[in-house]
Amino acid sequence: MGAPDRIEGRNPVREALRAGRQVRRVLIADGIPERGTVAEIVTAARAAGVPVERAPRPVLDRIAAGRVHQGVIAEAEPYRYRSWEEAAAAAEARGETPLLLALDGITDPGNLGSLLRSAEAAGTHAVIIPRRRASPVTPVVEKVSAGALEHLPIDRVTNLERALDRCKDRGIWVVGLDGEAETTIWDCALLTEPLVLVVGAEGTGLSRLISERADARVRIPMGGRVGSLNAAVAGAVALFEVRRRRSQGDH
Repeated sequence: MGAPDRIEGRNPVREALRAGRQVRRVLIADGIPERGTVAEIVTAARAAGVPVERAPRPVLDRIAAGRVHQGVIAEAEPYRYRSWEEAAAAAEARGETPLLLALDGITDPGNLGSLLRSAEAAGTHAVIIPRRRASPVTPVVEKVSAGALEHLPIDRVTNLERALDRCKDRGIWVVGLDGEAETTIWDCALLTEPLVLVVGAEGTGLSRLISERADARVRIPMGGRVGSLNAAVAGAVALFEVRRRRSQGDH
């Protein structure tokens, strides 16, 4: 049995249990009352046959990746990446128009976790991340995602360019966020089509090879004096614009 993943924070632990993640044990800091989310965690753990143990808070501080574990840590089986193609096929089988998010070199775990949280909330069917030069799923990602990744397939691919080519072969349009693009996302006609939205790396944006594969490059219209948005914020704005357009029923 390999080293467990540590899931830190009340919402991430609760969502892991709700999603049926294989959890080995749950640690709760001494003195935390068993009510609210903590009570839900205890109930779900017991229902799944997962041991719940009390421990001094310094013990949790020592094993946690961050200091924001909120007095709850779960030790779980390593995170299992899943196929974006299976997720897209499942969406189509339900009569839904596939919406995927591809991340071109997001290295900050906080940004990755934030993007996963926004993606799940916006109804994204799967997220594609490259195996190299990008953050994998870590305890910080799990914490920031607030449990979203338990409900959202994430595929870690060897080559993002080939994955996007595969998307296009399946009839999924590739739209990249690019602050220098002429077209705004408000004017993009592809948002209601099968779509993979690509968000570039912090600071550098889309790589050349990814940009060349995009069927369209769009920017978010800016009204202030700053030149750009954080990658996680830009991705969230774009995803919810897709959701808004699709909710209008014109697809």
